[in-house]
Amino acid sequence: MIKVFLLCLLAGCSICWFNTVCFVLCIRNFPVNRSLALSLTISFNGVSAALYTLASNALDGSSSTYLLLNATLPVLASAAALLPILRQPPTHLLLLPPDATRRDFHVFLLLNVLAFLTGLYLLLLNSVSSNRPVLARLLLAGAIILLLVPLCIPGTVCARHWVRRTIYSRSGADDVHYSPFSRIEDLDLRKELIRGTNTNSNIHENDSSSSSSSSSSSNDRVVVGEEETRRWWSQRWRCCEGVMEKNRLAAIGEEHSAKRLITRIDFWLYYVAYFCGATVGLVYCNNLGQIAQSLGRESKTTLFVTVYSACSFFGRLLSAAPDFLRGKVYFARTGWLAIALVPMPLAFFLLAEAGDGHALLAGTALVGLSSGFIFAAAVAVTSELFGPNSVGVNHNILITNIPLGSLLYGLLAALVYDANGNSSFRGVQLGDGMVVCMGRKCYAKTFLGWGCITLVGLLSSVFLFLRTRTAYDQAEHGQPMPQSRGGEDFR
Repeated sequence: MIKVFLLCLLAGCSICWFNTVCFVLCIRNFPVNRSLALSLTISFNGVSAALYTLASNALDGSSSTYLLLNATLPVLASAAALLPILRQPPTHLLLLPPDATRRDFHVFLLLNVLAFLTGLYLLLLNSVSSNRPVLARLLLAGAIILLLVPLCIPGTVCARHWVRRTIYSRSGADDVHYSPFSRIEDLDLRKELIRGTNTNSNIHENDSSSSSSSSSSSNDRVVVGEEETRRWWSQRWRCCEGVMEKNRLAAIGEEHSAKRLITRIDFWLYYVAYFCGATVGLVYCNNLGQIAQSLGRESKTTLFVTVYSACSFFGRLLSAAPDFLRGKVYFARTGWLAIALVPMPLAFFLLAEAGDGHALLAGTALVGLSSGFIFAAAVAVTSELFGPNSVGVNHNILITNIPLGSLLYGLLAALVYDANGNSSFRGVQLGDGMVVCMGRKCYAKTFLGWGCITLVGLLSSVFLFLRTRTAYDQAEHGQPMPQSRGGEDFR
């Protein structure tokens, strides 16, 4: 038991360190598209278990092989990625072309499509590979090909850029695009547009002056009514406005030290939203096998776990949607975080009310989709609200809610489970003193409690959105976010 505890402790510390390094590298090397890089990185975390299971089934399917792969493959992958990372120059020394941001945006779009296909391949075909080593080897070969395809994209983009630059330099196409005659034509056209605009404005001024005198009396009455309404609302909401304005973030991307972080109201709203949101979904996943057993669906446990993993993966990919839709629909990332929390209380209330197999499948899908989105979006939100250079420290402070929530919510579920198992005639007493509870009552109160808790998280995320909306609007209208300098997370 002590050995297992020490191994779990070592694995937990390694995961935190490994994730932090990956997050810092994404923010350091992609300062403009950092949220796209983060969502893509975290999305592949959701399919790593399916990849290890497929590789284990391709060998002998034993648990020792699975553990051996978990111990060796991360080391080999890190060693292979070490040299390119060390040879990458700092971003502030790079002279990027003007179209670099747009080009990277299209590359990330293609990478997200490939990630979607890879996740679909691993999650849907992984279940048919058990006890079939030959089929598992074929599926593993296809998975390796899908994982190697993204490595070809940077080389293809660089080769295409080199070819275009070489052709244009030889043909003199650059001189055509920057012809002085085109500048003269643009200047003449601009003068004509300005002349036409001034003429139209004079016509509108003459028309408006004749009608202004007739409507002045009615406008005065409308203004008086609007002033009274505005004064009434200001008196009612003055207290609420004071709370919303207190200690509000002045700008997006402002750096926060750990000491300053814990004094921010916005951080604690963010902490509560995560603590009462994504952490509840994680605890639900950890208890999914026992939940299926209590509802008599123990034979379909693998199906429920696969559904949760698939929806969590697609939820992580969906966290990049706000960046792809930014040119058409702009919304603060904290607002997207609040929207992502909406399905979770609905799922738990559905499970508490129905409690059958179909409700369990639908609730599992909603919880996985919501928690996956929050897991992927949280790192980008942390870097935007509290600074990209301090995201390594600040995000690890944020995720301290995961062990606390796992202990609290797991204890709540265990108390309700044991109480119903001892009092119910369908409870089964095993020889070692363990109680197996059967029926809807085993988790009905737990689902109801988790639903109320996630409602608190939803309200907290809404308040966070209302407090940070102004800062996001200012950043969107011409005030750029600070760029990361890299290396400051390991001071």
